[in-house]
Formats: sequence, structure tokens, C-alpha cells
Amino acid sequence: MSKNYLSKEDQELIVSAIQSAELATSGEIRVHIEPTVSIDPMKRAQEVFFSLGMEKTEQKNGVLIYLAMEDRKLAIVGDEGIHQKVGSSFWEEEKELMKSHFLKGEFAIGLSSAIEKVGEKLRAYFPYQSDDVNELNNEISFGGSENE
Repeated sequence: MSKNYLSKEDQELIVSAIQSAELATSGEIRVHIEPTVSIDPMKRAQEVFFSLGMEKTEQKNGVLIYLAMEDRKLAIVGDEGIHQKVGSSFWEEEKELMKSHFLKGEFAIGLSSAIEKVGEKLRAYFPYQSDDVNELNNEISFGGSENE
């Protein structure tokens, strides 16, 4: 099961990074982990993005970090509101940041670092509003296979 890829402490670190990143923005960040993926990881990440209801954020500023651990594949999907602001090169930079940590076996640190950078961009373009509500769950979601 995918949960076995991260210790309880690693999961807590990642969720804490999401909570911290979201404190100063109206944006939403999710992490989804599966063992394998049989289609293009970006296409699968988009499927998961919609299955988690991430397109429903008011300002279209949801970001999903997707990992297929056994296949060593990853993708980042930013909804149209944030993607229009940062462009594809930002997502590629964050993928490279994660990969540099993943190669050293630092999965939680890599994810947390990317979450922090995404949070900074969200904060710049979608600052926290006094009436902001947490629109999406901050917990890591796990899939048993690409068909879930």
C-alpha cells in the first residue's frame, strides 16, 4: 500500500508543510501518492485532480503534487488561476527540486520543499483573505492503483 512509502513522521511533515503553506494564501495544495501508473503521469494527475474536486476552488488556485512511487514518476497540476500566473517552467523547477531530494531518498524533504515553494507563489498571487476557508483536505491521499 502507498502509505508504506512514507513513515508516520514523514506524512506529518508533509501535512504540516501544506498547512503552513496555506496559512498565507487562499490557494489549496494536495499530495496524492500511488504505487504505479500505467498512463502518462500528467494525465493521471489531472484525473486525480478532478476526482479530489480540486477544480472547485473559488479562485481556481488548487495545486496537486502527484507521485507514482514504484514507477518513479511525478507530476504537478496547477489549476488555471495559478497556472496562468506561474507558467509551465515553475512546475518543472519544482519537479526538479523534488527529484534532487528523491535521488537521495529524501521524499518528505523533497515534497515539503516543493510545497513551500508552491505556497510562496500562491501567497504572491492569491494572498490570504480574512474570509478564507480551507476548501480542501490537507491530508495526503493514497491510491492503490491507477484505476482507483
